[in-house]
Amino acid sequence: MHHITRSAAGILATVALLSAAPLSASASTSAHFLGGAAQFVVLGGAGVTCTKSTVGLGAVGSKKTVTKTATCSIAGAVHQGDATAVAAFNNFSTAYTALKAKTCPPANNLTGKALGGKTLAPGVYCFNSSAGLTNGILTLAGPSSGVWVIQVGTSITTATSQVVMAGGGKACNVYWAPGTTGTIGTNSKFQGNILAGSAVTFSGTGSSLVGRALAKTAVTMTGANLRLPSNWNTSICH
Repeated sequence: MHHITRSAAGILATVALLSAAPLSASASTSAHFLGGAAQFVVLGGAGVTCTKSTVGLGAVGSKKTVTKTATCSIAGAVHQGDATAVAAFNNFSTAYTALKAKTCPPANNLTGKALGGKTLAPGVYCFNSSAGLTNGILTLAGPSSGVWVIQVGTSITTATSQVVMAGGGKACNVYWAPGTTGTIGTNSKFQGNILAGSAVTFSGTGSSLVGRALAKTAVTMTGANLRLPSNWNTSICH
C-alpha cells in the first residue's frame, strides 16, 4: 500500500515538474511552451484579416480563413483551416489555460495602475479587470532567461506607448494573457506574445508587434507591422 502511495506521489510530482518546466527553466526549441503555435506570428480561431499592414518573420494562420487586401504584405507561410493551423490553435489554447492558471503574488497585483512608466522584473503579474498602456514606456528588465506573465481579467488596451526590453530580457519570453481582447492602438510599439481569450485588434496606424498575436476568435490588423522575435526558435525562448 505504501509502495503504491509513493509511486502515485512520484507520478504526480513528475507531471507537475513537466508542466512547469517550459516557463521556469531553459528549454530546447522542441519543448517550446507554445508548441506548434510558436512558428506563428498571427493565429486566429475564427479568422484573420489584414489591411495596410506588413507581417514579416513568422507564419499566419486560422482555423477558418485568412483575408488579406492588396495593401497587406505577408512574408511567411499562410495556413487556412489545414492540419498545421488546427494543431497550432490547440497548442495555443493549452498554453493559454496554463498561463491563466499561474499564481499571481498579491504584491504583483497591478489592478487600477497604469503600466506606462513602470519597470517590471521577471514574474507573474495580474489585473483583476482591464489593463492599459496608453502612454509612456513599460520596461521589462531581466536576464535572457527571465519570463514575464501578465494576466488580465478582461481587456488590455494600448496607444502611443512602448514596451522596452532591458537587461538582456527577450520579447519571446513575455506572455500577455487577456481574458477577452487585446487592442493595440495607434503608435503602439508592443512586444511579447499576446494570447487572447477573444480577439486581438491592431486598430491604428503606426502600431507594431515583436512577438505573437494569438486569439481564440479573430485577429484584425490595420496599419500594423508585425514579426516574430528574431531569436524565436532558440533555446532562450521558453
